[in-house]
Amino acid sequence: MPAIAVENVSRVYQKYSARHRFQTFKSALVKGDLFRALRADELVTALDGVTFRVEKGQTFGVIGENGSGKSTLLKLVAGIAKPTQGRIRTEGKISALIELGAGFHPEISGRENVYINGIMLGLTKKEISAKFDEIVEFAELEDFIDAPVKTYSSGMYMRLGFAIAINVNPDILLIDEVLAVGDASFVPKCLDRIGDFRRRGKTILFVSHDLSTVDKICDRVAWLKAGRVQVIGEAKRIIDAYLQDVAEKQEKDFEKHRLEAAQEQQWEEGKRENRWGQREIEIRKVSLKSLEGKPKNVYSPDEGMIIEMEVAARSRADDFVFGIGIFNSQGVSCYGTNTYLEDLEPVSIVGEGKVICRIEKLGLINGTYYLDVAVHKRDGYPYDYHRNLYSFLVASNSKDIGISRVGHVWSFSPGIEMRPAGEK
Repeated sequence: MPAIAVENVSRVYQKYSARHRFQTFKSALVKGDLFRALRADELVTALDGVTFRVEKGQTFGVIGENGSGKSTLLKLVAGIAKPTQGRIRTEGKISALIELGAGFHPEISGRENVYINGIMLGLTKKEISAKFDEIVEFAELEDFIDAPVKTYSSGMYMRLGFAIAINVNPDILLIDEVLAVGDASFVPKCLDRIGDFRRRGKTILFVSHDLSTVDKICDRVAWLKAGRVQVIGEAKRIIDAYLQDVAEKQEKDFEKHRLEAAQEQQWEEGKRENRWGQREIEIRKVSLKSLEGKPKNVYSPDEGMIIEMEVAARSRADDFVFGIGIFNSQGVSCYGTNTYLEDLEPVSIVGEGKVICRIEKLGLINGTYYLDVAVHKRDGYPYDYHRNLYSFLVASNSKDIGISRVGHVWSFSPGIEMRPAGEK
């Protein structure tokens, strides 16, 4: 029998509208709208026909966007909620770290909460006492264990909850997004303990937006979208499929936002703050594309970009420079170049044509960027200058800061030992 078997599980919630709220029970009776106020406006399906199995000793990841049903699924497996349809079977003792602060009473001390939570997870008071010092030491809360937990930070909540969940020696460990609020120094400690859990043949159901960690620790992964399982399989393959879907959605959302912004702006042709020049040489159209030549607005830092300008000259000219500039959302110049700076001498331009700037690798950090394009004389006289009229998004899971994502590698001399988080 598998450790976890989820069979055709659906979960439906009733949603109530704010317009049906009433101030008091008495006022609702007087107005005669009590039962209308208690009626659900609509049913919301959080999970829809979900089926999967987690074998004993397996680390199984669940990924998906917010609202996809991940947390609902973990609550059902934990027994906190019941499915509207379908069946969930588990084999062994379950310990769940699902919602931050869940199971803690804010008014009493951390010490008392350790005992209450331990008993809820099936331990005797004697067993909790035997593990108490280890729990507190692991949570690094020796100086705060007798303070009311309402005085704890979110990181302290997470540390105590994780320390309890991991020390009750469960057969199945359920972990939701709570690691996201952990202290930077504590999360690797949690991942070390999870790694130890895996080596001991325990079963883990892991929900996270941290895809790099999912890739490192999970044997198999399920991708949830709008409450339904899209695909289940090997971690890297499922993560790649999910990221492709996210990129497509970002592309659509970004294009919609760009069109809405253009409609709101409704700038007139030649408006001084966005475009200037007499257009003796005109930039008629600017397109952003992938290196394969497909229209694109959302890029990863490692991807390249083609900037294509459709241009037209009113008459033959022999003095012209084409340039581009990339700015971040704070208006900081990230990169700029032109044909003159790169020692390309103009010879002539006649009629219509295309100018293509091919960037092999953007190397920018996560964020929205704005593009300037221009054609001007060598002395700076503008034929046609487009200022901040085009934008694109760089989407990245990297946590670096600044402007550019510079290629780099870390190395360490003997005596300095480091390892990727989650590995042991």
